[in-house]
Amino acid sequence: MSTLKSSLEGKIAAVTGGASGIGLASVKGMLGAGAQVVVIDRDESALARVRDEFGDQVTTLAIDLLDTKCCSSLVPRILEEVGHIDIFHANAGLYLGGDLVEASSEAIDRMLHLNVNVVMKNVRDVLPHMIERKGGDILVTSSLAAHYPTPWEPVYASSKWAINCFVQVVRRQNFKHGIRVGSISPGPVRTNLVSDWPEDKLREAIDSGSLIDPKEIGDTILFMLTRPPQVTIRDVVLMPTNFDL
Repeated sequence: MSTLKSSLEGKIAAVTGGASGIGLASVKGMLGAGAQVVVIDRDESALARVRDEFGDQVTTLAIDLLDTKCCSSLVPRILEEVGHIDIFHANAGLYLGGDLVEASSEAIDRMLHLNVNVVMKNVRDVLPHMIERKGGDILVTSSLAAHYPTPWEPVYASSKWAINCFVQVVRRQNFKHGIRVGSISPGPVRTNLVSDWPEDKLREAIDSGSLIDPKEIGDTILFMLTRPPQVTIRDVVLMPTNFDL
């Protein structure tokens, strides 16, 4: 077995929003490196497709993280299924673009709840387990929007700026426990999230080749996870070469 294919052998990972897009790319990358993966998603049909494709390599959990009780049950349910967690990838998120004055209060609340509150709660809930085990990896899906005040997505960008700060502070609090905390900040990725972009922006991105394939995200996540224990990749900004055109 090659080094790449065995680099996560024996590890147990959990990925939220893992049945599609970036989450599924993360799942595939870790499976390919030998990990067992718990795939969390609210889309039961998508989870069924993941089970059909990967069989016993995955455990699937249908959970709506926007539901407070379901969210609080996440880590206990994972541990009940697989016993421990070596890698936790907080990936689930929503997108909201367009002018701020056109955003409904309900849409703002829903997006901020999933992109910020749920991520913080999930990470908080997995930390005691990793602290007790004296190690682990926590990854959070952020965005290029966390590093640039994108004018067509004020609410989404703000949620990712908040998460960027959260990741850096939690990393500083927990490195002494052998826990690495990092984020991946991709530019536009060819997933369902960009379907909500303004039509002119989406067409421009497609026509200019300014979208990343999700597999590139999975490969980058695998790179982050396979660094030596004394090396933390705190954030990777990954963007299409043509994005600045």
